[in-house]
Amino acid sequence: MATDRDAVLEAAVGVLSRRPTAHLDEIARAAGISRATLHRTFPGREALIREVGALGLRKFAAALDTAAIESGSPEAALRRLVDAVVPDAALCAFLAGENQLFDDQEINDLWEVQDARVRALFLRGQQEGVFRVELSAGWLSEAFFDLVAGIGWAVQDGRLAPRDSAHSLAELFLGGALRSPEKK
Repeated sequence: MATDRDAVLEAAVGVLSRRPTAHLDEIARAAGISRATLHRTFPGREALIREVGALGLRKFAAALDTAAIESGSPEAALRRLVDAVVPDAALCAFLAGENQLFDDQEINDLWEVQDARVRALFLRGQQEGVFRVELSAGWLSEAFFDLVAGIGWAVQDGRLAPRDSAHSLAELFLGGALRSPEKK
């Protein structure tokens, strides 16, 4: 019987996003496979974590593409991005919390490409008078990503209903990022 790699990676996200030091036995159980099968699929913990990180970055890149953040009004683009990224918020939580990934240059390079796109959205929004200018585009990007990770943890822990997560994220973030009309 073939093992569905993406299903194993998704199960690993569910475990590792909240317990980064979880044992491989726990991850195998969550995926419904034996530890031996997990080891045949991923030759060790480092390989598994790297693959989960790469999956997260692929899904974040797909969300950026789906949201078409380079077009339309910056606020509408951000709302589209929220809708596109929230279904994979647990992956963002994993990416935010997994220190081992910070040592992987290829993962860092992939992240930088995607982060540059989000920073460009905020910079464009600042230039068009939509987003606050006293907050750097880099900080807005970082804060956005951290809030997405927070949504992932809140949904996973049952503190936020999945159906409320996109609205909660968009309203909280935009409440602090939008320029007030008197400052425009």
